[in-house]
Formats: sequence, structure tokens, C-alpha cells
Amino acid sequence: MWFGILGPLRATNGGVDAPVAAGRDRVVLAMLLLNSLHVVSIDQLVDALWDSAPPATARGQLQSSVSRIRRAFAEAGLPAELIVTDPAGYRLVADPEQVDVNVFDRRLAQARLAVEKEEWSEAREHFRAALALWKGPALAGITSPAVRRAAAALDEQRLLAIEDTFDVELRLGLERDAIGGLTGLVERHPLRERLRGQLMIALYRAGRQADALAVYRDAREALAGELGIEPGPALREVHRAILTGEVETAAAPREVTLPVRALPRTVADFTGRAEAVDRLVRAVEEADFDGPVIQVIDGMAGSGKTTLAVHVANLVAPRYPDAQLFIDLHGHSLRRPLDASAALVTLLRQLGLPGDRIPIDMDDRVALWRSELAARRALVVLDNVASTAQIAPLLPASAGSLALITSRRRLLGLDAVRPESLPVLSESEAIDLLARIAGDRVRAEPEAAAEVVRCCGHLPLAIRLAAARLAHRPRWRVADLARRLAGRSALPELAAEERTVASAFDLSYAHLPAVAQRVFRLLGLHPGERFDAFTTAALAGLPLDDAQDVLDDLVDWHLVEEPQAGRYRLHDLMREFASGLAARDPLPERHAAVGRLLDFYLHAADASTVGMEAHSSGDVRGWGPAQRPDLVEALPSKLRWLEDERAALVALADRAIGAGHAHYAWWLARAAWRFLYVNAYHDDLIVLHERGLAAAMLAGDDAAVAQVLNYLASSYYRTGRYQDAVTHLTEALRLRERLGDDRGMATTRGNLSAVQLMMGLLPEALANARAAYAVWERVGDDRGRMLHLPKMGFVAAMMGRYEEALHYHRRHLLLACERRDQHNVSVALGHIGAVRVRMGAPDAAARCLAAALRRQRGIPYNEAEVLNDLGTARRLQGRLAEAEQHHQEALRIMRTVGDRHGEAMVGNDLAATLGAAGAPEAAVEAYRRSLAVSVQIGHRYEQARALAGLGSCLRDPEEARTHRDRAALIFAEMGVAQINGEPAPAEGG
Repeated sequence: MWFGILGPLRATNGGVDAPVAAGRDRVVLAMLLLNSLHVVSIDQLVDALWDSAPPATARGQLQSSVSRIRRAFAEAGLPAELIVTDPAGYRLVADPEQVDVNVFDRRLAQARLAVEKEEWSEAREHFRAALALWKGPALAGITSPAVRRAAAALDEQRLLAIEDTFDVELRLGLERDAIGGLTGLVERHPLRERLRGQLMIALYRAGRQADALAVYRDAREALAGELGIEPGPALREVHRAILTGEVETAAAPREVTLPVRALPRTVADFTGRAEAVDRLVRAVEEADFDGPVIQVIDGMAGSGKTTLAVHVANLVAPRYPDAQLFIDLHGHSLRRPLDASAALVTLLRQLGLPGDRIPIDMDDRVALWRSELAARRALVVLDNVASTAQIAPLLPASAGSLALITSRRRLLGLDAVRPESLPVLSESEAIDLLARIAGDRVRAEPEAAAEVVRCCGHLPLAIRLAAARLAHRPRWRVADLARRLAGRSALPELAAEERTVASAFDLSYAHLPAVAQRVFRLLGLHPGERFDAFTTAALAGLPLDDAQDVLDDLVDWHLVEEPQAGRYRLHDLMREFASGLAARDPLPERHAAVGRLLDFYLHAADASTVGMEAHSSGDVRGWGPAQRPDLVEALPSKLRWLEDERAALVALADRAIGAGHAHYAWWLARAAWRFLYVNAYHDDLIVLHERGLAAAMLAGDDAAVAQVLNYLASSYYRTGRYQDAVTHLTEALRLRERLGDDRGMATTRGNLSAVQLMMGLLPEALANARAAYAVWERVGDDRGRMLHLPKMGFVAAMMGRYEEALHYHRRHLLLACERRDQHNVSVALGHIGAVRVRMGAPDAAARCLAAALRRQRGIPYNEAEVLNDLGTARRLQGRLAEAEQHHQEALRIMRTVGDRHGEAMVGNDLAATLGAAGAPEAAVEAYRRSLAVSVQIGHRYEQARALAGLGSCLRDPEEARTHRDRAALIFAEMGVAQINGEPAPAEGG
């Protein structure tokens, strides 16, 4: 008896396969095998089968699936009782040695133990035996998102094992044997630097130094083209060793990613909590690496949860050398809790992933996060958690990871996790903490010391603030501090049990210089999580150097934290305290401070994106010169600054509306639009523009409303929400017509044309594109003409009017050449190549597309479209393997940036190539995926293409005819002619 998931799903007995053929049954069996010997809950299985939309009969259908699997087992001679029913779900009770993934894990453990003992031959034997178990990608052909996430983690483990194997073989001097395998792997995985380093070493040792150096040149080109980065230090060291002849002492790079250190600094005077620290550290150290370790710390505000978590994280950090991450989830703060989707963006960025590689879809983000963790020994501190639901997608799922979680509430929804609930400090611990900060005076006055910590409620945060004040007053006795604390009143905003914390805050604030007091109060008006010297200078109206000095003082007084160099934050309670102080200042002063802050963010964002704007749309910015041009000009890296401050933009728009500066809400949205759009931050773009839209409507500014509607529609377009985009653009057009804004109408009509194109409304799309073009031609705006000539070409091509489409694209090329605009030259060449492909001229098309691709690398949407068209050209040339490679790479890019209509388009072209390559089953699967996406987003043209493709591939004649008929009907409704189920040139075209 044998069960396989390292390749296609198999359940076999003596060479006889159990006939588990139904897709739903295969998902259930896959989930049971992925969790063999463990109960898989009903909810897990239902989620795997139907994701977020199970039918009312889900449980009954699941029971039927299990019954069919048992019958299939019986037909193959397998015991039906292998699947055991449990009150919570089902489990598979096969011997672990009869499940390939368990044998793989055991062999890998043996191999890595042999590596630690430097028993290289034995390690190689175990590695090779482990890898021999693989028969293809894990669970190939099963499309359930839950199964695919687990399969992606297994595939990553396989790649890591392959890399480890080549390390061992290089140790054994088997470089000549390794070269062939490494060459093929580098071609399939061009961005894995460890494989490239191994190949370079193998080639050099085989006497092929020039080839080794060529591999490095290829690596630099690939990394620069794909990611815009240089090779990492490990690969650079191999290159250096080859150049200097020191390869014999240079090891192949053992890690493809740089270690990440994002933990805040631990405090040097950490005191108390000895039992809690011991329990937490022991739990981590005694845990094996069979699964993730989850530790929860909860307790009241100010009890030192974060300090303890960071302290423990630093103690156990050597066990997790690859990544040490930290994120504040704002579960209990003045800000809304950070949702899991936004938190994943932050965590993935900490790991070094660029914004355009982070998917829009939540499930895809979770899959990417868990895949990245699967390749690392990582710990992550999830601080200030609101609920179990908030962090469920963030928890690591792979072995070798640790999550330390802090929350002010008990997280009862976490299974099999014992929380460490923090009480306040004991009196002795509290006095020890006071003495470590304030010095020997504390021991000399034990009664006064006890009174101080009592007034502080034995809360670590309050004790630290009080002790810092005492340390800076060497003439004070402890009794003086005790009298001051006992005599201060608490802030009414704080709960009763937190009044002593407020007293400590108030005491610390009262002794600040006047300028520092003012800055501290004003920081309570800043809505962002983090701030820097630039934003502080703008808020307070101070010179940059003075603002930096004040921040340094506030850090010294523990009123402001500096979790990373140059980036500051207020603790939750401290922010509330500062906000309460600011509320006492005159309203005009507060509004003026917020106005200065908004103006700086506006002009900094505008300066960051000015070079990214491809076309002047006629928008009236109207925001005038910056109030603080000195600060804007002094920013060392404007785009980096905007990336750091991205999370604050929505909160700033909200603050603008409430502080009498509503116009900044839509100004900020417009200034940041290009940055958010290009980097695929569509979540942020939509929310920010919705805030701006609400503010513009409240102000009754029709021009602003139209502008925001136009740019909000851009994100709806890219994320496949076509009807929302049309609704917004139609309203924007109505407003601009009423205002007599010709240039604005042209922009909106052009955008509406693009959406209508995707929806299959081809005559309407062509009419709007022509109308927009006429305006730009009339006003002599060449950039506007270059923007809309391609749109007319797209529509004409989709309608099968290829000569007309070529006419538009050639005019675009001529205009770009006249203006010496190399970007638009390459864009026009790509479009000409795309039309040539559809006209059946692959050689001419390939020349144009190859030229376009050289200049479109690194521009995700453009690059993917050109790659896809080049793949089609290669298919027509008979170069099928190359064609599939181009399609697959285009599909990866489209999915990464969340371009749903691009995904549907590329999926159809990939399916056609798979069919031509003699892989009809793979072609059917690709067509079905493309059909699902195109139906979901309402892309009728690609829906029809997918249906037509299925009609040509399906074996069932009746089903095939049904699909062909549906395709023909949609094409006919759109006015698109067909030849053999594909769009064809229109008559006379």
C-alpha cells in the first residue's frame, strides 16, 4: 500500500490504483494525506472544497465524497477503515512509511543530520533517496486554493533539498556530474541565486572559468530585469573567488535571501518576569521543528507585554537566523485595527519583497507569505492583536517558525495554545525595576520606593517614566517623587485602573522645556503610526535640525520611542495622553498645525511621483507652492519616504476632513495616485480615493468629484471591477460635460473606452477612444494622441479589423519617433507585433515584439503583454517550449500585480499553446481557469475565447458543441467574426 502526493495524487495497492477520479474526492483525499495521522476538521475540508462559499448541503456532499473514496479504496484492495470518522472530522490512519511525504521528511532529516556530522557520502545517499520520491509538482492537477497553498510549500522544500544535495556533491568533488542538472535548474529558476552560485563553482572546478563568469553576468541581467536589484552578497562572493582563484575555499551560497532583522531593540535594564521568561524560552527550546511554535502573551495596557515579547524574541533569535519580524496590529489603539491584508503587505515588505510582487487577492497574499516562511527559520512578533480572526492568516504554517503574539485580551479562538497572561509586577520586581533605572537612592528609602511603585500601579511603563524623572533629578529624594506622584490627578480619559499611568505621563511631561512640550502635544495630532523629523518639523513649524533635537530629547524621556533609526512612534497610551493635551490648545492653532502637516505630505508625495506621470490629463491640481519647500527638497529619497509613509495617507485624509482642510483629502489622493497605481497598492488607492470622494462631494466641488471618480475607476479597472469603473467614469464624464472641461472629458472617455473594451462593448469603446483622440488632436497634445491611438488599435484588433489596427499603431510609432520618445516607440512596436501575430505573420511579429521586450522589462503590465504575444508568435513558428515559457512568465506577472483581465487573456493563449504541444488535458485546465476569471470579472471577449478553446479540446462531443455555441453567440453579440472558434479578420479588414 502506498500513498503519493509528491507529484500527482495516488493511492495504490500492489500496483493497482484506487480509482479516485472526481475532483472533489481528490481534494478531500489530498487534505487527509497532507495531514496524515491528524484529524482534519469538517470546516477545513469544507473550506478546501468550496473556499468561502459552501452550499447548504456541504456536509452531506462531504460525507458522500468520503464514502466514494472508501469504495475506491476497496476496489484497489485497500482497507476502507483507513479513513476514520472522528467527532471533529476525518483522519487517515495509514502507516507513515506508506505516505511518500513522510518518507521524504524522514530522509531529509537523516540527510541533514549527516551533513552536520560531515558524513558527505551518507548525506548524498539520503538526499537522493528523498528526491527520488518526487514524480512532479506536488498534488499536480488539484486546483483547490487550500491544497495549492500546501503544495507550494512542499515544492519549495523540494527545491531547498535539491540545493542542499548539490552542496554535498560539490563537497564530494562531483562537480562534473552536477553541471548538467544545475544548468537545467538555473534555466527553470533563473532568480535562485544559490543554484547559480553552485553552477558557477562546478563550472570553475571543471576548468570552465569563462562559462562560470557568464553565469554570473546572466544572473545580474536577470535580477536587474526582473527585480531591479543586484546579486546578493553570497553570489558576489563566489564571483570574487572565481576572479581571484580562491574558489577552493569559497562555499556555494547557502541562503538565497539575506537575513532579516526587524525586531525593536530590547531594553538593557529588563527586570522581573523571570518565571514568564523561563516558561516562554523553555517552551520554544523544547519544541521540535515538526511544526510552527505559537506563544501568546496577554495582559492589561502598560503591563509590559511588548517589552517581554521583544526580550524573549532576542533570547531565542539564534534559533531563527533567517528572519526576525515585528508588526504592531493596533488592536487596542486610537487607530482602527490593522486588517490582515494590510498586515501581510507590511510583513512581506519586511522580508524584502517589492510592492509589485505582492498580490491583491487575500488568499494569494496568504499563500505567498506562507511560502516565504517555508523557506526560512523565522520568528515573527505580532504585537497588539485585536482578535484571533485578525491574525489567523498571519500565523506561520510551516515547521521551523515561531510566532510571539501580544494582546490586551485573551485570544480564546487559538487552538492548542497556552497563553502567558501577565499580571502587574510584584512589589519586589517593581522596586527592582525602579532601582535599576534610578540608582542606589531607591534601596535607601524602601518605604518611599514602595509608595512610588504603588502610585504607578506596579505597571512597568509607569515605573519606567517615574524612574527616569528621578534619575534626572539627583537632588531629589525618593520621598519627593512619591509625594509628587500621590498629589497629581489622573486624566479623565483613562480608565480607573490606569490613573497612575496618566500621573506618571503628566509628571514627565511637566518637566519638559516649553518647545518640547509643544512638539509633544502636536504629535498627538499626527494620525500616522510612525513619524520622522521631517513630519515633526512640518507639524510644529520648526527648522529640521531643531525638530530632530526635540525628538532626541523626547526619546531620552521615554515619551517617544525610536523602534528604528530615524523613525519614531508614540505608545498607545502616550498617544492618547498627547492627544488629550493637544485638545486644550486653541482650535485655530490645532487646525493650523494639521494644515502644515497635510501640506508637507501633499508636496512630498507630489515631488515623489512627478517623474512617473506619463501624460498631463488636464487635472487642475490647484494646491499652489509648498509651505515648506526646504523640507521637501531635503528628503534624501522621496520615493522611499513615500513608501514608508504610505500607511499614513488614509488617516491623514480623515484628519484633513475633521480639521477644516477637506480639500487636502482629494489633493492627497491625486498626488499619490501614480505611486499607488504603478506599485499595485490597489487596496490603499481605493480607500484613499473613497475618502477624497466623500470630502469632495461634501464640499460640493464637482471638478474635484469628477477627478477622484476618474482615478478611483483606474483601480477598479485593474482589479477587474469593470461595472464599478463604468459607473464612476460615467458620472465623471457627466460632471465634466456640465463643467465644459474638454480635456477632462477626453481623459475620462479614453478611460471609459479601456473598460468597455474589457467588457466586450466594442463599438462603444471605439467611439469613446475616437472622441478622446479628436480632442487631443484639436488642442495639439501629442502625449494625449499617443495615449489614445493604441486604444483605437486595441478595439479594432479585437473586432478583427487588423489593417485598421495596424494603421493606428503605425501612427503611434511615427509620432513617438518624431518626439524621440523611446518608451512609446517600444510600446508601439509591441502593439504592432501583437497585430501581426493575429494576422498570421509570426516572423515579422517576433522581430517587433523582441525589440519591444528589451525596453519593457521591469514595467509589469507592459512586459507581461509583450511576453504573451511573443509566446503566441513562437507557437506559430513551431517553437512550442519557448512559447510556453513566455506564456507562463507572463501569467506569473499578471497574477502578481493582480491584473485579472491580463490573467484571463494570457491563460487563453497558454491553453492554445498547450493544445498545440499535444497536452490536451493541460490545455482544458488552462481554458477552464481562464473562463472562471473572465466570467468573474465580466470580460466577455476572453470568456468567448475560453469557451471556443474548450470546444476545440473537450473529448465529449456534446459538451464541446455546447461550449462552441456559447462562444459563437458571445462573439456575434460583440460583432466579432470567427474562424475555427478564434477571432478572425473582419470582411474588408
